[in-house]
Amino acid sequence: MRRTEKEQFLREVLGNEQPPAHLARAVIEEKLRAAILDGRLPAGVALRQQELATLFGVSRMPVREALRQLEAQSLLRVETHKGAVVAPLINEDATDAYALRILLESEALRQSIPLLTADDIELAGSYIEQLEVETDYSKIGTLNRMFHMTLYSRAKNKRLLKLVEDGLNEEERFLRFNLKYMGLGKLSQNDHRELLKMAEAGAVDETVHALAHHLNRGVEAINTYLKSRPAEVAKPATASRKRALAQ
Repeated sequence: MRRTEKEQFLREVLGNEQPPAHLARAVIEEKLRAAILDGRLPAGVALRQQELATLFGVSRMPVREALRQLEAQSLLRVETHKGAVVAPLINEDATDAYALRILLESEALRQSIPLLTADDIELAGSYIEQLEVETDYSKIGTLNRMFHMTLYSRAKNKRLLKLVEDGLNEEERFLRFNLKYMGLGKLSQNDHRELLKMAEAGAVDETVHALAHHLNRGVEAINTYLKSRPAEVAKPATASRKRALAQ
């Protein structure tokens, strides 16, 4: 019975349309990623390779690769006896992660600013305009990530950019659930406008300093979240639901 419930749950969340073989890994990864980010797959849910392979009518290989990609993006983590499970919204080491992000994103910004084009500046500005009017918190996290990645996009170190994007993916998920609670939306846009203005002027050191200040606001928000909502960090879903879904 529990297995049947789990299969039904996954079918409702992910559908069961069989993707073309050459696109299977990408399609499965994107379906899982979207469901994790918008909360349809809550933290603690076990994602077993065979269950997903059966659901999508594919071999385990594309499923395995999709799960590896999501683990690399910090959306999944591997647990003993359960395999890949949806990661918590935020971990206790989040402040350390933000400290690392400041280092990585500062370097990406430093490399990118001298190479930014007028089109890059215009694109980043368009994300700010969308953020000013967007009320769907599931979209605000995505727009925030796209704004930052546009500013970093001209960095020559592609491996650095990959690490930066992984950090932003993790933040995107947190923002989707907690931006309204934190009340940082409008304040965030003031920071973004200042960052863009400095970057457009080519003021590298000033922009990097402003970025660190901006990200440190995130550290403050994370600490507030961890102090005021500790139960949700450890148990984002009810215990009974997690037991059922883990089967």
